[in-house]
Amino acid sequence: MKNNIKVYRAMHDLTQESLAEKLGVTRQTIHAIEKGKYDPSLELAFKLSRFFGACIEDIFLYEDREAESSKRNS
Repeated sequence: MKNNIKVYRAMHDLTQESLAEKLGVTRQTIHAIEKGKYDPSLELAFKLSRFFGACIEDIFLYEDREAESSKRNS
């Protein structure tokens, strides 16, 4: 899943560490989410959207990998 967390962090002038502290997670968690190596729990996704005052859909961009694969093979 792609996301815009880095963009939102920059808009709020936050480091990974400071965002992690405010959300009660580790800096490594924020880093892994930003890099697309970890999909956050639904609870954390909601915390992020509330914190930034944005819709989940604005922060997280869902990619249906199966649908994308089917399109390419058609």
